[in-house]
This record gives sequence, structure tokens and C-alpha cells, in this order.
Amino acid sequence: MFDHVGLKVRDLGISTEFYRAALQPLGHALQSSGDGYAGFGPEGAPALWLYQHDGPLGAGTHLAFRAADRGAVQRFHAQALATGGRDNGAPGVRSDYSADYYAAFVIDPDGHNVEAVCFG
Repeated sequence: MFDHVGLKVRDLGISTEFYRAALQPLGHALQSSGDGYAGFGPEGAPALWLYQHDGPLGAGTHLAFRAADRGAVQRFHAQALATGGRDNGAPGVRSDYSADYYAAFVIDPDGHNVEAVCFG
């Protein structure tokens, strides 16, 4: 359904390093960057765009990324915490969503709720 998503961030350098580490276990990397922006995604297809913004950011956004397996969810969570993320839900089954919904949640440096999820 979506082609890309854009997030406003306070410090592009800090946010770029956070997403570089957090998204690496999910198969996404920095694909494009320049003055005031950075784009992440699979090779040749950036889909998450970060934009330096000096004004108010507004309410945090919830982003959920598909992970290949539970190990990738666990690595996402660990690497996100190691680069400035705050825990918002350790890796585990979320049976209130479905019996095979395995996810982890972190709050990024700008207050966005970022999730990695796999099924099975």
C-alpha cells in the first residue's frame, strides 16, 4: 500500500545512526543521504526517509517493520537499545494480537514507537 514514509527528526546524525543499527538485522540499510535527509530500505529502494527538522515534531509515529524471524526481532531490539532507543516492549509473543505475533518495540530518539515483527 505505501511507497514510502517520512519522519521529521531533531538530530539527523543521531537518528541516522539509530536507524542504521536498528534496521540492519531486518535487511535494511542507508540507501541515500544528503543535506538534511537520509533514506533507508532494501538496496536501491529507500522507503523510510528521515528529515532534519528544527521546529516541533508533534506526536510520535508508530512504525512496524517485518522481520524474517525471531532472531532478527531480537537483534533489532538489542541494537536499537544500544544506539539510544528506549525499551517499549521486549521481544516476545503478543498473543493479544495473534498466537504467532512475535514482536519487539522501542522508542527512537525522537519519540517514535518502532516495532519489528515476525509471524511464527
